[in-house]
Amino acid sequence: MQIRSRWRLLGWVAGLVLVLDQATKLHVHNTFALYESRPLVENFFALTYVRNSGSAFGLLARYNPDVLRIFFPAVTVLAVVLLVWYLSRLPASQTLTLWGACLVIGGAVGNGIDRFRIGQVIDFLDVHWYDVYHWPAFNVADSAICVGVGLLVLDAFRTARVES
Repeated sequence: MQIRSRWRLLGWVAGLVLVLDQATKLHVHNTFALYESRPLVENFFALTYVRNSGSAFGLLARYNPDVLRIFFPAVTVLAVVLLVWYLSRLPASQTLTLWGACLVIGGAVGNGIDRFRIGQVIDFLDVHWYDVYHWPAFNVADSAICVGVGLLVLDAFRTARVES
């Protein structure tokens, strides 16, 4: 893939993730009360407005909020800069890695905007099995990051297998 096409793909994929993420979070913020839940599939899936001051799955949420307000944006900027740098040196044959990095960048920027704006991330996708099992709430950006990391790992295994 030509370098110009690579940057165009980055702009479109990361931009689409960012727009979808911010639009859905804005909708939830404007139409739900904090902690309000609306079941979509009974005992399995709901839209539930929560905020996460920590990282993935609420990790680090109990740390000093003033430290986290600096820590998370710094980590986000560093991750995005490193991924863009990596993309600039990526062989054209590693298409899955390219797509994965674009998804991670879009998701990181989406959650980074929340952290910068309100000091927390808005989460609202709530998957659960009755009251027995409850997955931590997440959002579009989290989904993009997980799919993106999955593509990065898949391509790394695929590339390692081809090279050996």
